Amino acid sequence: MRFPTVRPRRLRASKLIRDAVAETAVDPSDFIYPIFVKPSGDAEPIPSMPGQRRWPVGEPLVKHVEEALTLGVNKFILFGVLPDELKNPLGSGGYDPEGVVPKALRLLKETFGDKILLFADVCLCEYTDHGHCGVVRERRGRWYVDNDETIKLYAKEAVAYADAGADFVAPSGMMDGQVAEIRKALDAHGFYDVGIMAYSAKYASAFYGPFRVAAASAPKFGDRRTYQMDPRNAYEALKEVQLDLEEGADIVMVKPALAYLDVIKLVKTHFPWAPLAAYNVSGEYSMVKAAAAAGYVDEKVVTLEILTAIRRAGADLILTYHALDAASWLKEGFPF
Repeated sequence: MRFPTVRPRRLRASKLIRDAVAETAVDPSDFIYPIFVKPSGDAEPIPSMPGQRRWPVGEPLVKHVEEALTLGVNKFILFGVLPDELKNPLGSGGYDPEGVVPKALRLLKETFGDKILLFADVCLCEYTDHGHCGVVRERRGRWYVDNDETIKLYAKEAVAYADAGADFVAPSGMMDGQVAEIRKALDAHGFYDVGIMAYSAKYASAFYGPFRVAAASAPKFGDRRTYQMDPRNAYEALKEVQLDLEEGADIVMVKPALAYLDVIKLVKTHFPWAPLAAYNVSGEYSMVKAAAAAGYVDEKVVTLEILTAIRRAGADLILTYHALDAASWLKEGFPF
């Protein structure tokens, strides 16, 4: 069949028609909203991420989650932020049962119960004084992150979060065997129903810059390229995802999202049965904010186009700082 019998423009002739035949949908229920939590004080704007704040554990945090619920956003992932004086080489603030994330989890679960789904990021970079994601050792004059000692601490962290009310723990450190170690620890403590959302294909990306300012988690020396993935590799992601699924991951993730749409598609094609999350990371968010502030782009249309692309590539869930704005805009319908 060819023109003039076939005219694809018929299906683009009006917004009602375009909406009727759209192949991809985005809904607030697809979003996991990242929230930075700190022990006390006032809600603190994050300069590197316009519109985002560090929320103290208390009434301001509760009100922020209430706002999200009114917009249809009911999934949250928590990241702890500590002042430098509370950090140490082993990042014990991350697995302290009375630490900032457990306190936030308990508060939110006590307040909202089953109205919300809570994810807790499991890593140590926010809590170590050196900014790396695990236990740093020295060997023959060179530093390295001790994989096997680190995953033991991740397991303690995951158990502390599960005990505080997390529905899912989310190991993000990219240590070998981290999912298996965490699953074993959770089961040993009776947390059979607590799920694991694994940062399976997490790349050593420059798009994390604004987050590292927000969480005060930049490494003090070196980089994270010995444990996070090489941006040049796509098929390696399949190995990482397969290993995590075999170790007990319930949800797998690709991070970042926008520059890795091909990887999202690849993972979904090879593992169509596995729930797939994608992290629309801080650098992607802040670039849109900066371009919109300069008048270069329409923030609403560009944001919804990006989120649609991530869903179209195959993501079932999207971690995004745009969640509240996008949910509000979606009430008005798609602008396409």
